[in-house]
Amino acid sequence: MSADFIDSNVFVYLFDETAPDKRRIADALVRDALEAKSACISFQVVQETLITVAKKIDRLKYDPALGSFKGWLLNITRWRIADQFRKRKKAGEQNVTTRHDESRLTATIERIVDPAGFDLDAAWDEEWRISLREAATARLKNKVSAKQYQIFDCYVHKQWPVQKVAKELGVSVAQVYLAKHRLGALLKREVAKVERAR
Repeated sequence: MSADFIDSNVFVYLFDETAPDKRRIADALVRDALEAKSACISFQVVQETLITVAKKIDRLKYDPALGSFKGWLLNITRWRIADQFRKRKKAGEQNVTTRHDESRLTATIERIVDPAGFDLDAAWDEEWRISLREAATARLKNKVSAKQYQIFDCYVHKQWPVQKVAKELGVSVAQVYLAKHRLGALLKREVAKVERAR
């Protein structure tokens, strides 16, 4: 039985509000691992979070105006994750000064490439492209008539044959090709605009 290791990096992205694409992927990773019941979590972070909560819970005075309990708990978890990063960084700096062999600065298991591993960067890039295209498509819908967009959507996105689009929507084949050409060019421009805006 293989297990998905949910490292503190995944938790950092899970609560990172500045990177919504990374946050969405981290959320999916955690949800999938928990649903499959195959998750291994960094217990140092969990233990330190629980210890902190246990120490402070009796002094907690809940005030909805100040925030939710969940928000408070998420902040404690973020702080414990940050503490782990600081501890690991300090330990790494100490090891660097005492070791001279660069190949031994990481654990052996971290240097072995997992051939079936999940390529997180590729997934983030794909999510980014999808997000850009969705935003550009939403902008395109507002700039063209509903009929033109419907023709474009059926032919390009749904990949209907041109004759089916023409028949179902009551337009000529030439109108289908024209809508594809015009809206395709507009969509490319909108993607470029959205990309510059982000």
